[in-house]
Amino acid sequence: MGVTCTGICIALRVVLTIPWLSILVAASAAEDALRQPELIEFRSGDLDLKGFIWKPAGAGPFPAILWNHGSEKSPGAVDSVAVFFVTRGYVFFVPHRRGQGRSPGPYIMDQLKTAGSAAQRSLMLVRLHEAHFSDQLAALTYLRGLPSVDQRRLTVMGFSFGGIQTMLAVGRGPGYRVAVNCSGAAQTWSSSPDLQRRLITAARGAAMPVFFLQAQNDYDLTPNRVLSEQVRASGQRTESRVYPAHGISAQDGHRFCVRGVNVWGPDVARFIEAHLK
Repeated sequence: MGVTCTGICIALRVVLTIPWLSILVAASAAEDALRQPELIEFRSGDLDLKGFIWKPAGAGPFPAILWNHGSEKSPGAVDSVAVFFVTRGYVFFVPHRRGQGRSPGPYIMDQLKTAGSAAQRSLMLVRLHEAHFSDQLAALTYLRGLPSVDQRRLTVMGFSFGGIQTMLAVGRGPGYRVAVNCSGAAQTWSSSPDLQRRLITAARGAAMPVFFLQAQNDYDLTPNRVLSEQVRASGQRTESRVYPAHGISAQDGHRFCVRGVNVWGPDVARFIEAHLK
């Protein structure tokens, strides 16, 4: 004789599914938390600068990545890059250099417009990047002071102007163990011989391994090629990857650094992990 399943069976099915619903809700909440960085403040000279920091769950200490943003007045969202690394157990820190994002001070692109000639602009570009490098070092000091950060496993990354900042760190070695340069100087290399010389000097004195990356349709592939050769000649490990074209324009290719993490991320993560051991 068959048994008819009525409301009791339906209720039983609901009860059995509750644990799975709880797991799904918890996973969704954890993912949302990863996408909500903390706004912090740090001191650089006489400026109180801002930045955003993402942290994995737990006390740590965790390896950490300092991400150097580009030249844009309001640094674009790097949530996808942050989440990629935070889910792999990294603290991810995006300090805003002077005059950009949430930080006070003159905006670097406005300053460059005051140059009277191409030669003056070339020199000014280097001088301003040195000033911004002091902001990066101040941000690094803040990062190293966090109890959740493992000071022995620090990575510096950046794209465009942030790639320039990354190379300045490569030449100085202020505490980082490994670096990732995405499209550094791709828009300024040909117009600034002074910047070329400064970055070549940094690469020749490389104090850490460096991963170089960009898309085939970026503005200029020369700086990554030249600088990776100089890092290799210095005796440091290096890897240089040119990925297939991203989008249709040079700007699309340039933005591959922040929009193509699902493509370059696994290669970069492998490189970083190999050199943080």
